[in-house]
Amino acid sequence: MTKDNPVNILIAGVGGQGTVLASKILGEVAKSAGYDVKQSEIHGMSQRGGSVVTHVRYGQKIYSPLVAAGNADVIMAFEELEALRYLPYLKKDGLLIVNQQQMLPMPVIAGNAQYPKDIVEEAGAMGAQVKASAASALALEQGDARAANVVLLGILSRHLEFPEERWLDAIRKTVKDKLVDMNLRAFEVGRRQ
Repeated sequence: MTKDNPVNILIAGVGGQGTVLASKILGEVAKSAGYDVKQSEIHGMSQRGGSVVTHVRYGQKIYSPLVAAGNADVIMAFEELEALRYLPYLKKDGLLIVNQQQMLPMPVIAGNAQYPKDIVEEAGAMGAQVKASAASALALEQGDARAANVVLLGILSRHLEFPEERWLDAIRKTVKDKLVDMNLRAFEVGRRQ
């Protein structure tokens, strides 16, 4: 990803996983680097575990906040089914960062459907560059599984041009004070992935 072309990132998860916070941190990083940043949030029935997706676009001048299908440079998915759901948005040879977590939707819980198998492998077979991580388990080791979003941001940070300190500053600025230290640790764990 270069400075001359807009960067398109889709962040997908289930309600309560921190997709909105992750997009705010990413947006703050890009804004602090002098980029024009546009963000959009789309909430499903998030309070019931429904899909939540945020679009983050940055570049010299951004006119629309939405990432069109086939144009995402990166999809960061907080759950495997959400990775599969939004895979059509990923450009050819784009990067899919996925938390290896499965949150069963109601049709699966009710026995009316089956959770798809081998999602990560299927994404790789479709041409995506896949970086899978046990982000929830890694976040739990730092104090709270809900920091999986920041573990994934740590992974993402290695694929974008921003220096590490800019990310750390954005976390300090965006996250609640009492959770900053734990989130900084989660970010560092992600950067080592």
